[in-house]
Amino acid sequence: MLTLGLAAFLLLAVIVVVVVSNRGGESNAAVVVVRGVIGSEKKPFFDDQRVKDAFRKAGFDVKVDTAGSRQIATTVDLSKYDFAFPAGTPQAQKIKTDRKAKTVYVPFSTPMAIASFEPIAKILQSAGVAQDNGGWWSFDMAKFIDLVGKDTRWKDIVGNTDYPANKQVLITSTDVTTSNSAAMYASIASYLLNGSNVVASVAQAQAVAPAVAPLFGRQGYTEQSSEAPFDDYLSIGAGKTPIVMIYESQFVARALAKDGSIKPGMVLMYPTPTIISKHSLVPLTPNGDAIGQLLSTDPTLQGLAVQFGFRTADPDAFAKVVKAAGVSTAPSFVDVVEPPTMDNLDALIDAIANEMKSASVTTAASTSTSNATTNATTQP
Repeated sequence: MLTLGLAAFLLLAVIVVVVVSNRGGESNAAVVVVRGVIGSEKKPFFDDQRVKDAFRKAGFDVKVDTAGSRQIATTVDLSKYDFAFPAGTPQAQKIKTDRKAKTVYVPFSTPMAIASFEPIAKILQSAGVAQDNGGWWSFDMAKFIDLVGKDTRWKDIVGNTDYPANKQVLITSTDVTTSNSAAMYASIASYLLNGSNVVASVAQAQAVAPAVAPLFGRQGYTEQSSEAPFDDYLSIGAGKTPIVMIYESQFVARALAKDGSIKPGMVLMYPTPTIISKHSLVPLTPNGDAIGQLLSTDPTLQGLAVQFGFRTADPDAFAKVVKAAGVSTAPSFVDVVEPPTMDNLDALIDAIANEMKSASVTTAASTSTSNATTNATTQP
């Protein structure tokens, strides 16, 4: 027969074991690992501890890999992921069709923008390209494309004494064959060069490609990620990147972070027309669907998205945050166009790449011939 003291001890031991076991069971059962592949522009958001904590509170440990949005839709093995989260609608729709997904979530978006400097913006204003709208600038894409078509150099712009560089007037972008931001830039240009109509066929894509290709080919080497040229803009300045195509969210996120990277005189210019990059999550499993729902409806995650510069379904939330931070952004957009469908966008990008390759071969052949002629005339 157990003594009273021994019985009490055993009872306490059982209670401790049950409590510890239950806690361990809750920890293992409550947190589900979910894997996704995302555009690199969203990695800072997913890496933020507050975002991780919000997912964990809902029972998820979200782990992500990054890839170019076009790569996500075409070459990434999606079988090992619960969701795909490219930066654009065309890629998301292709994934939805290919994977037979039932829905697509768009928890936030961001317009395309051009990061620049006030002196540069004023030079472009004198050329009829830019216009000051009280701190944020509009950027006439049709007039800009006309400048590029005329092979305009910065020093050629009348009255330009602040930036008399001999290099061509070009927007720095990413690689059009891999990056969504560059693809959206090409979409805007192709729209204008196609009679203000979205490219709707392979024939139309091939027809406009010769005029679109110089916007990219004349830049020389281009990065695959939108972060790289933006970092050059922040650290090197106008000497290397006087105007760079970015997502508005990149600029706003840095300004809200108050890390000193956005300095006085740095400005945002908005292309007219522009494209809104709709960050679209395609669920590939039930757990991926849960993440799409959380990102779209959870107040904490929606609020954190605004802190990273994204626009959500609540426009007032974005307006309040940027106003408090003293960031000048466009309050709304009127001249907005849609990108081509994925098939037509692919046709456009392939045609641009072929034009760039052809131009490189022609240039190389011309240089070789010129050198041969020079050598021949200098022989004794």
